[in-house]
Amino acid sequence: MLISDSIPLLWLSYAALSLVVLGTGYLGLAFLPRLPRLVITWAVAGVMWVPSSFSTPLNDAGDTYTGMAPAVVVGGLAFLEGDGGTMASALLLVAVGAALGGLLGLLLWRRGRMAARRADGESSGEQAEKKTSRADQRREPVVG
Repeated sequence: MLISDSIPLLWLSYAALSLVVLGTGYLGLAFLPRLPRLVITWAVAGVMWVPSSFSTPLNDAGDTYTGMAPAVVVGGLAFLEGDGGTMASALLLVAVGAALGGLLGLLLWRRGRMAARRADGESSGEQAEKKTSRADQRREPVVG
């Protein structure tokens, strides 16, 4: 059951909150043109969603817990614990995730731009024809 197991519930809540952060971040960058907005948003998504493995000691007997967590969280905790090896591998994954996310944002921008060009090219002749016919049929509004 999802409620009784805390790890899937933790991942589900992390996914929901990260989508909220990405949505508000995209809308917060509305003053930027579409290209940097998409690249920044998807780079942040790559940073937030790339997973990394970790291990942490459970008790003095030497038992450890090994699991998966977002690489940015693993890197932050490794920094606080002073574990350079874990931090280096986690931050490498964070950098790769940011680069792949930025590349995906660039590809989405390019795909949207090509679709817009294709739509403009196909309908430019139709639009010119509609503009001339609308000008002939235009009527001013009459009150009363």
